[in-house]
Amino acid sequence: MIPMKNNNSCNCGCQGKRAPALHINKISMPAQSGTHPAGCCSDKAPLAASACATASDSCCTPKTGEHSHTSDDGSAEGSPGEDDPSAPLSASHQYSWKVEGMDCPACARKIENSVAGLDGVNRARVLFATEKLVIDAGFDITKNVQNAVTAAGFTLQSLDNKQNIPEAEESRLKEMLPLIVLSVLMLLSWALDHFNPQMGKIAFIATTLVGLRPVLLQAIRQTRSGSPFAIETLMSIAALGALLIGATAEAAMVLLLFMVGERLESFASSRARSGVKSLMALIPDTAVRVVNDKTETVPVSSLRPGDIIEIAAGARLPADAILQGHASFDESALTGESVPVEHQPGEKVPAGSLCVDRLARLEVASAPGNSAIDRILQLIEEADERRAPIERFLDTFSRYYTPVIMLMALLVIIVPPLAMGLSWETWIYRGLTLLLIGCPCALVISTPAAITSGLAAATRQGALIKGGAALEQLALIQTVALDKTGTLTEGKPEVTHVVTLNGISEGEVLSLASAVEEGSHHPLAQAILARAKISNPLPLTAQDRRALAGTGVEGIVSGRKVQVLTPKSVAENTLTTETLAQITDWESTGNTVVVVLQEDNAIGLIAMQDRLRDDAAEALQKLKALGVSAVMLTGDNPRAAKNIADRLGIDFRAGLLPADKVSAVTALNAVKPVAMVGDGINDAPAMKAARIGIAMGSGTDVALETADAALTHNRLSGLAQMISLSRATRANIRQNITIALGLKAIFLVTTIMGLTGLWLAVLADSGATALVTANALRLLRKKSH
Repeated sequence: MIPMKNNNSCNCGCQGKRAPALHINKISMPAQSGTHPAGCCSDKAPLAASACATASDSCCTPKTGEHSHTSDDGSAEGSPGEDDPSAPLSASHQYSWKVEGMDCPACARKIENSVAGLDGVNRARVLFATEKLVIDAGFDITKNVQNAVTAAGFTLQSLDNKQNIPEAEESRLKEMLPLIVLSVLMLLSWALDHFNPQMGKIAFIATTLVGLRPVLLQAIRQTRSGSPFAIETLMSIAALGALLIGATAEAAMVLLLFMVGERLESFASSRARSGVKSLMALIPDTAVRVVNDKTETVPVSSLRPGDIIEIAAGARLPADAILQGHASFDESALTGESVPVEHQPGEKVPAGSLCVDRLARLEVASAPGNSAIDRILQLIEEADERRAPIERFLDTFSRYYTPVIMLMALLVIIVPPLAMGLSWETWIYRGLTLLLIGCPCALVISTPAAITSGLAAATRQGALIKGGAALEQLALIQTVALDKTGTLTEGKPEVTHVVTLNGISEGEVLSLASAVEEGSHHPLAQAILARAKISNPLPLTAQDRRALAGTGVEGIVSGRKVQVLTPKSVAENTLTTETLAQITDWESTGNTVVVVLQEDNAIGLIAMQDRLRDDAAEALQKLKALGVSAVMLTGDNPRAAKNIADRLGIDFRAGLLPADKVSAVTALNAVKPVAMVGDGINDAPAMKAARIGIAMGSGTDVALETADAALTHNRLSGLAQMISLSRATRANIRQNITIALGLKAIFLVTTIMGLTGLWLAVLADSGATALVTANALRLLRKKSH
């Protein structure tokens, strides 16, 4: 494809940089048969949504004989079966391109508008944070999209061939060259005007024409693509009008200040997106693959699950991988933890981690496009689509605001001379000034600039917030409801006690329990399996395993039914008074107890206990300092729940099934806005019912997909940081809108009174844009504590 060299801009006044060549990535709806990406069915993907398509014959669909494990929260693992909102529409193909040169979120809206009306386009969206255009279409509309985006003044880069086509890196000098040239011409014109006013006037006209050419061409392109009221149109009219009435110096100054404002806006957007770009840069272009004990350097895109790779000390991991030896990895770019993590053989290490101490050999565990980094970027892209209500309102408002301002300027120009016989030159000048005063640039960027900065700051702190809408709602939260296992606790319980009944040995109890728990990813099941392996390395096998929703799990072992149930689910008179007393004693000290039964006869008790997270108490204190109350919602027994709640000093609700959690969250939400924090599939319905759902970074795919935000560093202390940042962002938006509208109101009055000139009008508009941008960038300086 042919590289384009157009100046890019949008209706907020930013002019972009030259972008490289057209690029296309076609994503068809795949059939779910045969092999699938490794880890797509994983319950514990590190950070985000899995890559499985939501098809009825998906590999993730439970097959006959599979079961889900009943949690201590009284629920069964399983997918709620929600459709992926980012999936292409039925009978559609999805096409995506990388867009370079966007300098503000309004550029994204501009591109969306230019392609949304094309025949065959079902949906078009531009993801500003990751600079991607995604289109759902019924047939191949590549050429039409290329033409539409080119007509709008932008170019595209293919995602298919990005490793084959080198991107042109523009130097800082080349980016600033138009501004430097115009500034030099302006200074020369001013100097010439002091010695020879007549020649100075000619010089100012030439300077204006040089600066006007790209602006006018862009205004024409935008008008043709359906955006006639862009900022370039206002600037072109004002500059031409100033030339007609002889205000040549001010005409040139209008364009110079406009260009300065563009550069400031471009800088702000670049800063806000720097976190995403640094994240994308964590994946190397090549990897060292080991085949038959020989190494070869291959592109990262060629790696597949099961490949063996070597990572030298100081190199970054190109994909999620399972470690085959001992090694330390710096995961700070993903988790925010500065201390390297010592990994053991068999542990999974996320892509982008830096190998610290030795040459490591690993087995690739993620398919291309499905690593931890890719899933974070996917969530960022989803976040970019979820705009805040105030942002959507301002977008709509600005579409009507600009034509109204142009009409007002026209009335200011023609009414006083025609109705009152006043000077045409004076009122043309004031009308043109009003046209520039009314420029919506600062108003349009006031909210996106703050939200983009807020989301970027959150990402740096290890929190991923899915869009402006979630960021805005987080600021309103007054109550936080938290799941227990995996959220307040580490989610890694250990067996603390085993009691045998009816003459059965401890090893047999554990073997039978582990047989029916085999294949479950629930923490309690993992604890039983781990203890059973120590007692009996040769496990038994169960058939017809199935979950008993809200009670436990069962299966057939050696022809006899074996069940692992919660004590409250066991039939009356099955347990003796002494056994019930033992259960009560364990539960009162924070243990979770299950009863193992064989043919409906109790044969043993297994007690397990999970440890509180190290930062749980500190996190709740920080929430309290913000005026946010906390409550624990758990399906665990009331005595164990009370033990945890008393240690943390919070309220609790115990013995809850998933439906009960939804009811509890709904009731709390009716009193105060509630955020639900969880990590499991059973928490997903409650997250949906809450004002905001927040997932722990180690949680299941379903929880992460359902949530509006995620703590990628897996630390509860991030809750208070997230809420504090969202409140700061909300305040920042209000400040920006006040600055934008306040300055316009002041200069509107002074313009009508004749106190404001053209150059001051542009300075006011550019100044407002600069103030709004600088104010939004303050959010990037908010540090995690």
